Amino acid sequence: MRVARALLGLVVALAFAVPGPAQVLNIPVESRIRPIDTATLFHEFFADFFHENDGTTYVQTGDIPAMWLRDSAAQTIPYIRFVSTYPQLRKTFFGVIQRDAKNILVDPYAEAFSANYRVWEDKWEIDSLAWPILLVFVYYANTRDRTIFTPTLHAALRTIVATLRCEQRHKACSHYEWPDPVPTHDGYNPYTGMIWGAFRPSDDPVTYRYNVPQNAIAVVAMRLVAAFARDAFKDDRLAQSATTLASQVESGIQKYGRVFSRRYGGWMYAYETDGYGHSKMMDDANIPNLTAMPYIGWCATNDAIYLNTRRFTLSSDDPYYYSGKYATGLGSAHTPGGWVWPLGIIAAALTATTRQTIANAIAMLDESDTLNGLMHESVNPNNPRQFTRPEFGWANAFWADLLFRTVAGYPATPLGLLSTMVPDERQSQIPTITPVWTQATDRFKLVYALGRLLARDPAP
Repeated sequence: MRVARALLGLVVALAFAVPGPAQVLNIPVESRIRPIDTATLFHEFFADFFHENDGTTYVQTGDIPAMWLRDSAAQTIPYIRFVSTYPQLRKTFFGVIQRDAKNILVDPYAEAFSANYRVWEDKWEIDSLAWPILLVFVYYANTRDRTIFTPTLHAALRTIVATLRCEQRHKACSHYEWPDPVPTHDGYNPYTGMIWGAFRPSDDPVTYRYNVPQNAIAVVAMRLVAAFARDAFKDDRLAQSATTLASQVESGIQKYGRVFSRRYGGWMYAYETDGYGHSKMMDDANIPNLTAMPYIGWCATNDAIYLNTRRFTLSSDDPYYYSGKYATGLGSAHTPGGWVWPLGIIAAALTATTRQTIANAIAMLDESDTLNGLMHESVNPNNPRQFTRPEFGWANAFWADLLFRTVAGYPATPLGLLSTMVPDERQSQIPTITPVWTQATDRFKLVYALGRLLARDPAP
Protein backbone atom coordinates (compact mmCIF):
# COMPACT_ATOMS: atom_id res chain seq x y z
CA MET A 1 0.00 0.00 0.00
CA ARG A 2 2.80 2.42 0.89
CA VAL A 3 4.59 1.61 -2.37
CA ALA A 4 1.41 2.25 -4.37
CA ARG A 5 0.88 5.58 -2.62
CA ALA A 6 4.49 6.54 -3.25
CA LEU A 7 4.15 5.73 -6.94
CA LEU A 8 0.92 7.72 -7.12
CA GLY A 9 2.66 10.65 -5.46
CA LEU A 10 5.44 10.47 -8.04
CA VAL A 11 2.94 10.42 -10.87
CA VAL A 12 1.12 13.46 -9.48
CA ALA A 13 4.40 15.30 -9.11
CA LEU A 14 5.36 14.49 -12.69
CA ALA A 15 1.98 15.64 -13.88
CA PHE A 16 2.80 19.20 -12.92
CA ALA A 17 6.31 19.07 -14.35
CA VAL A 18 7.32 19.75 -17.94
CA PRO A 19 4.65 18.29 -20.28
CA GLY A 20 5.66 14.91 -21.69
CA PRO A 21 4.48 12.89 -24.65
CA ALA A 22 0.85 11.92 -25.05
CA GLN A 23 -0.22 8.86 -23.07
CA VAL A 24 -2.52 6.16 -24.41
CA LEU A 25 -4.60 3.50 -22.68
CA ASN A 26 -3.65 -0.16 -22.94
CA ILE A 27 -6.57 -1.62 -24.90
CA PRO A 28 -6.46 -5.42 -25.44
CA VAL A 29 -4.53 -6.24 -28.61
CA GLU A 30 -7.18 -8.61 -29.95
CA SER A 31 -9.71 -5.80 -30.11
CA ARG A 32 -7.72 -3.98 -32.84
CA ILE A 33 -8.83 -0.69 -31.27
CA ARG A 34 -6.88 2.44 -32.07
CA PRO A 35 -4.79 3.90 -29.23
CA ILE A 36 -6.93 6.18 -27.05
CA ASP A 37 -5.23 9.36 -25.87
CA THR A 38 -5.83 9.72 -22.12
CA ALA A 39 -6.20 13.49 -22.45
CA THR A 40 -9.15 13.00 -24.82
CA LEU A 41 -11.11 11.35 -22.00
CA PHE A 42 -10.93 14.65 -20.10
CA HIS A 43 -11.88 16.76 -23.11
CA GLU A 44 -15.44 17.08 -21.90
CA PHE A 45 -14.34 18.39 -18.51
CA PHE A 46 -12.09 21.10 -19.92
CA ALA A 47 -14.21 22.10 -22.92
CA ASP A 48 -17.70 22.41 -21.44
CA PHE A 49 -17.30 23.42 -17.76
CA PHE A 50 -17.20 27.17 -17.04
CA HIS A 51 -16.74 28.96 -13.71
CA GLU A 52 -19.22 31.82 -13.25
CA ASN A 53 -18.98 34.98 -11.15
CA ASP A 54 -21.63 33.76 -8.70
CA GLY A 55 -19.49 30.76 -7.69
CA THR A 56 -21.41 28.27 -9.79
CA THR A 57 -20.24 26.13 -12.70
CA TYR A 58 -22.08 26.33 -16.00
CA VAL A 59 -21.92 23.06 -17.97
CA GLN A 60 -22.59 23.22 -21.69
CA THR A 61 -23.82 20.05 -23.34
CA GLY A 62 -21.15 19.77 -26.01
CA ASP A 63 -22.07 21.59 -29.22
CA ILE A 64 -25.32 23.17 -27.90
CA PRO A 65 -24.84 26.38 -25.84
CA ALA A 66 -27.23 25.38 -23.05
CA MET A 67 -27.11 23.54 -19.74
CA TRP A 68 -29.42 20.55 -19.37
CA LEU A 69 -30.13 19.46 -15.79
CA ARG A 70 -29.77 15.81 -16.79
CA ASP A 71 -26.71 16.23 -18.96
CA SER A 72 -24.81 18.49 -16.58
CA ALA A 73 -25.10 15.96 -13.77
CA ALA A 74 -24.25 13.03 -16.02
CA GLN A 75 -21.30 14.94 -17.53
CA THR A 76 -19.91 15.60 -14.03
CA ILE A 77 -20.33 12.26 -12.25
CA PRO A 78 -17.55 10.29 -14.06
CA TYR A 79 -14.91 12.82 -13.02
CA ILE A 80 -15.71 13.04 -9.32
CA ARG A 81 -13.61 9.91 -8.67
CA PHE A 82 -10.49 12.06 -9.22
CA VAL A 83 -11.26 14.56 -6.45
CA SER A 84 -9.25 12.63 -3.86
CA THR A 85 -6.12 13.09 -6.00
CA TYR A 86 -6.86 16.65 -7.06
CA PRO A 87 -8.87 18.36 -4.27
CA GLN A 88 -8.99 21.60 -6.27
CA LEU A 89 -11.69 19.96 -8.38
CA ARG A 90 -14.14 20.37 -5.50
CA LYS A 91 -14.79 23.97 -6.53
CA THR A 92 -15.97 22.87 -9.96
CA PHE A 93 -18.19 20.05 -8.71
CA PHE A 94 -19.61 22.22 -5.92
CA GLY A 95 -20.42 24.85 -8.54
CA VAL A 96 -22.31 22.42 -10.79
CA ILE A 97 -24.53 21.34 -7.90
CA GLN A 98 -25.31 24.91 -6.90
CA ARG A 99 -25.97 25.89 -10.51
CA ASP A 100 -28.43 23.04 -10.96
CA ALA A 101 -30.18 24.04 -7.74
CA LYS A 102 -30.53 27.66 -8.91
CA ASN A 103 -31.82 26.54 -12.30
CA ILE A 104 -34.45 24.35 -10.66
CA LEU A 105 -35.65 27.30 -8.58
CA VAL A 106 -36.06 29.33 -11.80
CA ASP A 107 -38.45 26.72 -13.25
CA PRO A 108 -38.69 23.11 -12.01
CA TYR A 109 -40.47 22.08 -15.24
CA ALA A 110 -37.69 23.22 -17.56
CA GLU A 111 -34.96 20.80 -18.57
CA ALA A 112 -32.42 23.23 -20.04
CA PHE A 113 -31.14 26.72 -19.22
CA SER A 114 -28.88 29.34 -20.75
CA ALA A 115 -25.83 30.85 -19.09
CA ASN A 116 -27.87 33.79 -17.77
CA TYR A 117 -30.41 31.55 -15.97
CA ARG A 118 -33.01 31.91 -18.70
CA VAL A 119 -35.10 28.87 -19.63
CA TRP A 120 -33.70 27.36 -22.82
CA GLU A 121 -36.38 24.70 -23.18
CA ASP A 122 -39.39 24.02 -20.99
CA LYS A 123 -40.11 20.35 -21.64
CA TRP A 124 -41.31 18.53 -18.53
CA GLU A 125 -39.13 15.44 -18.05
CA ILE A 126 -39.24 13.71 -14.66
CA ASP A 127 -35.61 12.65 -14.67
CA SER A 128 -34.42 16.26 -14.98
CA LEU A 129 -35.21 16.64 -11.29
CA ALA A 130 -33.59 13.31 -10.35
CA TRP A 131 -30.14 13.56 -11.94
CA PRO A 132 -29.01 16.59 -9.88
CA ILE A 133 -29.84 14.64 -6.71
CA LEU A 134 -27.72 11.69 -7.85
CA LEU A 135 -24.89 14.16 -8.45
CA VAL A 136 -25.17 15.47 -4.87
CA PHE A 137 -24.96 11.92 -3.56
CA VAL A 138 -21.88 11.03 -5.61
CA TYR A 139 -20.11 14.26 -4.65
CA TYR A 140 -20.85 13.89 -0.95
CA ALA A 141 -19.94 10.18 -0.93
CA ASN A 142 -16.52 11.04 -2.37
CA THR A 143 -15.76 14.18 -0.36
CA ARG A 144 -17.92 14.28 2.80
CA ASP A 145 -18.03 18.00 2.11
CA ARG A 146 -21.03 19.24 4.08
CA THR A 147 -20.73 22.77 2.69
CA ILE A 148 -22.64 21.46 -0.31
CA PHE A 149 -25.85 21.50 1.75
CA THR A 150 -26.66 25.17 1.24
CA PRO A 151 -30.00 26.95 1.73
CA THR A 152 -30.24 27.08 -2.08
CA LEU A 153 -29.92 23.31 -2.35
CA HIS A 154 -32.41 22.84 0.48
CA ALA A 155 -34.94 25.04 -1.32
CA ALA A 156 -34.34 23.18 -4.57
CA LEU A 157 -34.94 19.79 -2.90
CA ARG A 158 -38.22 21.03 -1.44
CA THR A 159 -39.24 22.31 -4.86
CA ILE A 160 -38.34 18.99 -6.49
CA VAL A 161 -40.41 16.94 -4.07
CA ALA A 162 -43.37 19.32 -4.27
CA THR A 163 -43.29 19.25 -8.07
CA LEU A 164 -43.12 15.47 -8.29
CA ARG A 165 -45.91 15.04 -5.75
CA CYS A 166 -48.08 17.45 -7.72
CA GLU A 167 -47.49 15.51 -10.93
CA GLN A 168 -48.68 12.31 -9.26
CA ARG A 169 -52.12 13.91 -9.59
CA HIS A 170 -51.56 15.92 -12.74
CA LYS A 171 -55.20 16.57 -13.62
CA ALA A 172 -56.08 17.84 -10.17
CA CYS A 173 -52.89 19.71 -9.32
CA SER A 174 -50.70 20.67 -12.25
CA HIS A 175 -50.72 23.86 -14.30
CA TYR A 176 -48.00 22.69 -16.69
CA GLU A 177 -48.72 23.25 -20.36
CA TRP A 178 -46.53 22.89 -23.45
CA PRO A 179 -47.03 25.74 -25.97
CA ASP A 180 -47.77 23.32 -28.82
CA PRO A 181 -50.04 20.30 -28.43
CA VAL A 182 -48.05 17.27 -27.35
CA PRO A 183 -49.10 14.33 -29.55
CA THR A 184 -49.64 11.64 -26.95
CA HIS A 185 -52.31 9.19 -25.88
CA ASP A 186 -54.25 11.51 -23.56
CA GLY A 187 -56.30 8.86 -21.76
CA TYR A 188 -54.57 7.78 -18.57
CA ASN A 189 -55.34 6.67 -15.04
CA PRO A 190 -55.36 9.90 -12.98
CA TYR A 191 -53.63 8.18 -10.05
CA THR A 192 -51.32 5.19 -10.22
CA GLY A 193 -48.81 6.31 -7.60
CA MET A 194 -46.44 7.08 -10.47
CA ILE A 195 -45.48 10.55 -11.73
CA TRP A 196 -47.06 12.02 -14.86
CA GLY A 197 -44.62 13.10 -17.56
CA ALA A 198 -44.81 14.93 -20.88
CA PHE A 199 -41.47 14.15 -22.50
CA ARG A 200 -38.93 11.35 -22.54
CA PRO A 201 -35.23 11.80 -21.71
CA SER A 202 -34.74 12.12 -25.48
CA ASP A 203 -36.84 15.33 -25.38
CA ASP A 204 -39.51 13.56 -27.46
CA PRO A 205 -43.15 13.44 -26.29
CA VAL A 206 -44.26 10.34 -24.41
CA THR A 207 -46.85 8.00 -25.89
CA TYR A 208 -48.31 7.06 -22.51
CA ARG A 209 -48.06 9.44 -19.60
CA TYR A 210 -46.19 7.21 -17.13
CA ASN A 211 -42.62 6.62 -18.29
CA VAL A 212 -41.27 3.70 -16.24
CA PRO A 213 -37.48 4.34 -16.26
CA GLN A 214 -38.04 7.99 -15.40
CA ASN A 215 -40.23 6.97 -12.49
CA ALA A 216 -37.57 4.44 -11.42
CA ILE A 217 -34.83 7.06 -11.23
CA ALA A 218 -37.23 9.28 -9.28
CA VAL A 219 -37.56 6.53 -6.64
CA VAL A 220 -33.77 6.32 -6.31
CA ALA A 221 -33.53 10.10 -6.02
CA MET A 222 -36.31 10.43 -3.43
CA ARG A 223 -34.62 7.93 -1.12
CA LEU A 224 -31.51 10.09 -1.34
CA VAL A 225 -33.50 13.27 -0.64
CA ALA A 226 -34.87 11.65 2.50
CA ALA A 227 -31.33 10.90 3.67
CA PHE A 228 -30.12 14.45 2.93
CA ALA A 229 -33.18 15.98 4.60
CA ARG A 230 -32.61 14.10 7.86
CA ASP A 231 -28.83 14.21 8.01
CA ALA A 232 -27.96 17.60 6.56
CA PHE A 233 -31.03 19.79 6.92
CA LYS A 234 -32.82 18.26 9.94
CA ASP A 235 -35.98 18.59 7.89
CA ASP A 236 -38.18 15.69 8.97
CA ARG A 237 -41.15 16.94 6.98
CA LEU A 238 -39.18 16.88 3.72
CA ALA A 239 -37.72 13.48 4.59
CA GLN A 240 -41.13 11.98 5.23
CA SER A 241 -42.60 13.51 2.09
CA ALA A 242 -39.77 12.11 -0.06
CA THR A 243 -39.99 8.69 1.59
CA THR A 244 -43.74 8.48 1.02
CA LEU A 245 -43.38 9.59 -2.57
CA ALA A 246 -40.68 6.97 -3.24
CA SER A 247 -42.85 4.20 -1.81
CA GLN A 248 -45.91 5.25 -3.80
CA VAL A 249 -44.01 5.50 -7.08
CA GLU A 250 -42.29 2.15 -6.50
CA SER A 251 -45.63 0.49 -5.81
CA GLY A 252 -47.05 2.08 -8.95
CA ILE A 253 -44.21 0.70 -11.07
CA GLN A 254 -44.70 -2.79 -9.69
CA LYS A 255 -48.47 -2.65 -10.24
CA TYR A 256 -48.77 -0.82 -13.55
CA GLY A 257 -45.28 -0.71 -15.09
CA ARG A 258 -44.72 -4.42 -15.69
CA VAL A 259 -46.07 -6.83 -18.29
CA PHE A 260 -45.92 -10.63 -18.46
CA SER A 261 -44.23 -12.20 -21.48
CA ARG A 262 -43.75 -15.93 -21.94
CA ARG A 263 -41.46 -15.15 -24.85
CA TYR A 264 -39.03 -13.33 -22.55
CA GLY A 265 -39.30 -15.53 -19.49
CA GLY A 266 -41.97 -13.87 -17.36
CA TRP A 267 -42.38 -10.39 -15.92
CA MET A 268 -40.58 -7.50 -17.60
CA TYR A 269 -40.77 -3.71 -17.45
CA ALA A 270 -42.68 -1.64 -19.99
CA TYR A 271 -41.19 1.62 -21.24
CA GLU A 272 -44.45 3.56 -20.77
CA THR A 273 -47.96 2.85 -19.54
CA ASP A 274 -51.28 4.62 -19.16
CA GLY A 275 -52.29 2.71 -16.04
CA TYR A 276 -55.22 1.14 -17.89
CA GLY A 277 -53.36 -1.86 -19.29
CA HIS A 278 -51.86 -0.22 -22.36
CA SER A 279 -48.07 -0.29 -22.53
CA LYS A 280 -45.38 0.95 -24.89
CA MET A 281 -42.87 -1.87 -25.37
CA MET A 282 -39.61 -0.28 -26.51
CA ASP A 283 -36.43 1.27 -25.22
CA ASP A 284 -34.68 4.49 -26.13
CA ALA A 285 -30.94 5.19 -26.07
CA ASN A 286 -31.31 8.14 -23.70
CA ILE A 287 -30.80 7.43 -20.00
CA PRO A 288 -32.70 6.65 -17.85
CA ASN A 289 -33.91 3.81 -19.99
CA LEU A 290 -34.84 0.21 -19.29
CA THR A 291 -31.43 -1.14 -20.30
CA ALA A 292 -29.63 1.13 -17.81
CA MET A 293 -31.82 0.39 -14.77
CA PRO A 294 -28.93 -1.22 -12.83
CA TYR A 295 -26.72 1.76 -13.65
CA ILE A 296 -29.17 4.22 -12.06
CA GLY A 297 -29.41 2.09 -8.91
CA TRP A 298 -32.89 0.66 -9.40
CA CYS A 299 -31.79 -2.97 -9.45
CA ALA A 300 -28.76 -5.20 -9.87
CA THR A 301 -27.67 -6.71 -13.18
CA ASN A 302 -28.78 -10.20 -12.09
CA ASP A 303 -32.32 -9.17 -11.16
CA ALA A 304 -34.71 -11.58 -12.92
CA ILE A 305 -37.21 -8.97 -14.13
CA TYR A 306 -34.40 -6.79 -15.42
CA LEU A 307 -32.80 -9.70 -17.29
CA ASN A 308 -36.11 -10.48 -19.00
CA THR A 309 -36.43 -6.81 -19.91
CA ARG A 310 -32.86 -6.60 -21.21
CA ARG A 311 -33.37 -9.60 -23.48
CA PHE A 312 -36.18 -7.63 -25.10
CA THR A 313 -34.58 -4.17 -25.24
CA LEU A 314 -31.42 -5.52 -26.89
CA SER A 315 -33.27 -7.57 -29.51
CA SER A 316 -34.89 -7.01 -32.88
CA ASP A 317 -38.28 -7.00 -31.15
CA ASP A 318 -37.42 -3.57 -29.76
CA PRO A 319 -38.41 -1.12 -32.52
CA TYR A 320 -35.45 1.13 -31.66
CA TYR A 321 -32.72 -1.53 -31.62
CA TYR A 322 -30.74 -1.31 -34.83
CA SER A 323 -27.92 -3.25 -36.48
CA GLY A 324 -25.39 -2.33 -39.15
CA LYS A 325 -21.92 -3.12 -40.44
CA TYR A 326 -20.11 -1.03 -37.82
CA ALA A 327 -22.49 -0.79 -34.88
CA THR A 328 -25.44 -2.47 -33.19
CA GLY A 329 -27.44 -0.89 -30.40
CA LEU A 330 -30.26 1.35 -29.28
CA GLY A 331 -31.37 4.34 -31.29
CA SER A 332 -34.12 6.87 -30.72
CA ALA A 333 -37.15 8.45 -32.32
CA HIS A 334 -35.22 11.68 -31.88
CA THR A 335 -32.83 10.83 -34.73
CA PRO A 336 -33.08 9.12 -38.15
CA GLY A 337 -34.55 5.62 -38.15
CA GLY A 338 -31.93 2.90 -38.11
CA TRP A 339 -29.20 5.12 -36.63
CA VAL A 340 -27.46 3.90 -33.47
CA TRP A 341 -26.55 6.09 -30.51
CA PRO A 342 -23.09 5.66 -28.95
CA LEU A 343 -24.83 6.46 -25.66
CA GLY A 344 -27.05 3.41 -26.17
CA ILE A 345 -24.03 1.18 -26.77
CA ILE A 346 -22.35 2.59 -23.66
CA ALA A 347 -25.44 2.01 -21.47
CA ALA A 348 -25.57 -1.64 -22.55
CA ALA A 349 -21.86 -2.01 -21.76
CA LEU A 350 -22.16 -0.32 -18.36
CA THR A 351 -24.72 -2.97 -17.37
CA ALA A 352 -23.03 -5.96 -19.04
CA THR A 353 -21.91 -9.11 -17.23
CA THR A 354 -19.31 -10.52 -19.63
CA ARG A 355 -15.91 -9.26 -20.68
CA GLN A 356 -16.58 -10.01 -24.35
CA THR A 357 -19.76 -7.92 -24.39
CA ILE A 358 -17.82 -4.94 -23.11
CA ALA A 359 -14.89 -5.46 -25.49
CA ASN A 360 -17.31 -5.67 -28.41
CA ALA A 361 -19.01 -2.45 -27.31
CA ILE A 362 -15.70 -0.59 -27.06
CA ALA A 363 -14.74 -1.84 -30.53
CA MET A 364 -18.05 -0.61 -31.98
CA LEU A 365 -17.64 2.78 -30.33
CA ASP A 366 -14.14 3.03 -31.74
CA GLU A 367 -15.31 2.19 -35.26
CA SER A 368 -18.23 4.61 -35.12
CA ASP A 369 -16.05 7.49 -33.90
CA THR A 370 -15.01 10.03 -36.54
CA LEU A 371 -13.67 12.74 -34.23
CA ASN A 372 -10.54 11.29 -32.62
CA GLY A 373 -12.21 9.90 -29.54
CA LEU A 374 -15.22 12.21 -29.23
CA MET A 375 -18.73 10.81 -29.46
CA HIS A 376 -21.62 11.79 -31.71
CA GLU A 377 -25.30 11.81 -30.78
CA SER A 378 -26.16 9.14 -33.36
CA VAL A 379 -24.43 7.50 -36.32
CA ASN A 380 -25.45 5.56 -39.39
CA PRO A 381 -24.25 2.06 -38.39
CA ASN A 382 -23.42 1.29 -42.02
CA ASN A 383 -21.58 4.56 -42.65
CA PRO A 384 -20.24 6.31 -39.53
CA ARG A 385 -19.32 9.37 -41.60
CA GLN A 386 -23.02 10.17 -41.40
CA PHE A 387 -23.97 11.36 -37.93
CA THR A 388 -25.97 13.85 -35.89
CA ARG A 389 -24.15 16.36 -33.69
CA PRO A 390 -20.37 16.50 -34.08
CA GLU A 391 -19.84 16.38 -30.33
CA PHE A 392 -22.26 15.16 -27.66
CA GLY A 393 -20.98 16.04 -24.20
CA TRP A 394 -23.03 13.48 -22.30
CA ALA A 395 -21.79 10.63 -24.50
CA ASN A 396 -18.20 11.88 -24.17
CA ALA A 397 -18.41 11.68 -20.38
CA PHE A 398 -20.03 8.22 -20.40
CA TRP A 399 -17.41 6.95 -22.87
CA ALA A 400 -14.75 8.12 -20.42
CA ASP A 401 -16.57 6.42 -17.53
CA LEU A 402 -16.77 3.14 -19.45
CA LEU A 403 -13.00 3.16 -20.05
CA PHE A 404 -12.21 4.32 -16.51
CA ARG A 405 -14.06 1.27 -15.20
CA THR A 406 -13.28 -1.48 -17.70
CA VAL A 407 -9.77 -0.60 -18.88
CA ALA A 408 -8.31 1.29 -15.90
CA GLY A 409 -10.20 -0.74 -13.27
CA TYR A 410 -11.76 2.12 -11.33
CA PRO A 411 -14.70 0.91 -9.20
CA ALA A 412 -18.26 1.78 -10.13
CA THR A 413 -19.66 5.02 -8.79
CA PRO A 414 -22.89 4.08 -6.97
CA LEU A 415 -25.72 6.44 -7.87
CA GLY A 416 -28.06 5.43 -5.07
CA LEU A 417 -28.38 3.80 -1.69
CA LEU A 418 -28.28 0.01 -1.61
CA SER A 419 -31.66 0.07 0.12
CA THR A 420 -33.25 1.19 -3.16
CA MET A 421 -32.20 -2.03 -4.86
CA VAL A 422 -33.65 -5.52 -4.80
CA PRO A 423 -33.05 -7.03 -1.32
CA ASP A 424 -29.84 -9.03 -0.85
CA GLU A 425 -28.30 -7.75 -4.06
CA ARG A 426 -25.17 -5.64 -4.06
CA GLN A 427 -24.33 -2.57 -6.12
CA SER A 428 -23.73 -3.74 -9.66
CA GLN A 429 -20.18 -4.06 -10.94
CA ILE A 430 -19.12 -4.83 -14.50
CA PRO A 431 -16.14 -6.89 -15.65
CA THR A 432 -12.82 -5.31 -16.53
CA ILE A 433 -11.19 -6.24 -19.83
CA THR A 434 -7.50 -5.82 -18.97
CA PRO A 435 -5.19 -7.51 -16.41
CA VAL A 436 -4.75 -5.95 -12.97
CA TRP A 437 -1.20 -4.76 -13.65
CA THR A 438 -2.33 -3.05 -16.87
CA GLN A 439 -5.19 -1.38 -15.04
CA ALA A 440 -2.72 0.07 -12.52
CA THR A 441 -0.58 1.45 -15.33
CA ASP A 442 -3.58 3.03 -17.00
CA ARG A 443 -4.76 4.60 -13.74
CA PHE A 444 -1.37 6.26 -13.38
CA LYS A 445 -1.59 7.49 -16.97
CA LEU A 446 -5.03 9.00 -16.37
CA VAL A 447 -3.92 10.75 -13.20
CA TYR A 448 -0.86 12.04 -15.04
CA ALA A 449 -2.95 13.31 -17.97
CA LEU A 450 -5.42 15.09 -15.70
CA GLY A 451 -2.58 16.69 -13.76
CA ARG A 452 -0.98 18.00 -16.94
CA LEU A 453 -4.28 19.46 -18.08
CA LEU A 454 -4.91 21.13 -14.73
CA ALA A 455 -1.40 22.62 -14.74
CA ARG A 456 -2.07 24.12 -18.14
CA ASP A 457 -5.66 25.17 -17.49
CA PRO A 458 -6.50 25.29 -13.75
CA ALA A 459 -9.90 26.95 -14.31
CA PRO A 460 -12.01 23.75 -14.08
